[in-house]
Amino acid sequence: MKSRIEIIAIPVVPDIKAGDKLDIIILESMNNANEFLSEGDIVVVAQKVISKAEGRLIDLKLVNPSEKSLQIAEQNDKDPRLIELILNESVDILRLARGILIVETKRGLICANAGIDQSNVEKGHDYAALLPEDADLSARELRRSFKRKTGIDVAVVITDTFGRPFREGQINVAIGIAGIQPIKSYIGTLDMYGKKLKVTEIAVVDEIASAAELQMGKSERIPVVIIRGYVYQMVENSSLSQVLRSRGKDLFR
Repeated sequence: MKSRIEIIAIPVVPDIKAGDKLDIIILESMNNANEFLSEGDIVVVAQKVISKAEGRLIDLKLVNPSEKSLQIAEQNDKDPRLIELILNESVDILRLARGILIVETKRGLICANAGIDQSNVEKGHDYAALLPEDADLSARELRRSFKRKTGIDVAVVITDTFGRPFREGQINVAIGIAGIQPIKSYIGTLDMYGKKLKVTEIAVVDEIASAAELQMGKSERIPVVIIRGYVYQMVENSSLSQVLRSRGKDLFR
């Protein structure tokens, strides 16, 4: 029988600002919640607090839309300044319809509007939040800091909310990771009836992200969750790129 998996909410009361020491704030928030890290925990952090701490909030009044942005905005009833930010954060537009841009970001993520949004942002009508410039690096830095300050080895998963092709509703997915093998492969193993598995690989970091969102919510001031009790492969050089499907394997691009 598998051991119990816990999903522990960590409220973070202060609004995060550019330059804040997020590692210290997270550890202090754990202390305030009377929760402390254990070896092998997974610390799941919402993208928005990472972006805020890293200064990825953009004042829309300072954005000058290009002609292309103005044209797209007019045709899709969108703010041309947001379109400009989306284009700047993207390497390719995969779909553009009904006011929604599905793009490939510079970090290889496929998502709506390059992950840019104005929810949970102070002065949300005037500012927009970009995704972290390198969420893997952000995760590695948090992991190293937690190790230095506590002596405890954990994994870190940074998440954001993405839509899904062919299904309604959004889910949390991993956009940056550190210390965890992101995919669990069953290829070559036998199923319960002795049949050899050929293609089954589970994106465990996305499942962890979605499980964490059950505690996070969108307006609960819980941007941090500890996942405890899940047995995973701890590795030093993991990257979200291991989860991203290449164009050569993608049937939809």
